[in-house]
Amino acid sequence: DSIPALRAMIFGKVQHTDAQKQPGKYVALDCEMVGVGIDGEESSLARVSIVNFHGVVLLDEFVSQKERVVDYRTQWSGIRPADMVHAHPFEEVQKRVADLLQDRILIGHAVYNDLKALLLAHPRSYTRDTQHLAYKHKVVKGKRPALRNLVKQELGVAIQEGEHSSVTDARATIAIFRIHRKEWEKDQKAPLMRATAVADPQSEEDEEPVALDHGKGSKKRSATDDLSEDDSDIEPEPPAKSTRSKKVASRPPRAGSGKTGISTGLTVVVKRRGVKSKEGRAAVQSKTKSADPDWWKRLG
Repeated sequence: DSIPALRAMIFGKVQHTDAQKQPGKYVALDCEMVGVGIDGEESSLARVSIVNFHGVVLLDEFVSQKERVVDYRTQWSGIRPADMVHAHPFEEVQKRVADLLQDRILIGHAVYNDLKALLLAHPRSYTRDTQHLAYKHKVVKGKRPALRNLVKQELGVAIQEGEHSSVTDARATIAIFRIHRKEWEKDQKAPLMRATAVADPQSEEDEEPVALDHGKGSKKRSATDDLSEDDSDIEPEPPAKSTRSKKVASRPPRAGSGKTGISTGLTVVVKRRGVKSKEGRAAVQSKTKSADPDWWKRLG
């Protein structure tokens, strides 16, 4: 990727082919916040933008607020009261984001802050945080480089000098990733995707990996799209061979062992360990009690 082309892409000065307008394998996310609560100190999600590998906008929505906005933070967020006129409910935007991120590699700068604002989680193996990767691969010295500083260093252009734009920031993030993609993707391997669910820290220990069914609804990408962004294909890891007996191996895998987190989305398709056994115990207890309705009289 040439630096001049990436600069033009950041500021939306590129013409795209129909193939380049498809979502593809990589998407970049950025969010803007407004202030609510006392003195506007609490942050509330107000705008969400997602672009694809080529900087094409896949989603750019304002989010309606359930609380009174105390501070629009316009000098940083670029958001004004007029932007809220046609804003969409949080749940609607959250679902659209989740659908776009499903089965795709998510790129973001300090991306876990954006996911937290959306109340979503995404598998770690399908997440690329440019802030973390830039430090890990010694692109910068600081542990948490600001996006504007990283873009200035790598691309020689200035962003966020005034009001921010989540579209520009998302494009800048994907531009940084494209510069270093081959190096940053060397050691990445993708396991089976998990079932989709809204982020729920209480359920992380109980869920189990579920292979997604790519049936008739799955749409294949064009050859042009594959050549443009998928030359470093990520292959799923083969299932590990078990050394246990067939009887032990037939048991479901221990939930939470990978600790990769649940993926984005709203449809819960997770298997719960122990549900059957708990119901079985409850049924036995119920039968015992119903067979002798005066069992409690003999206690003590």
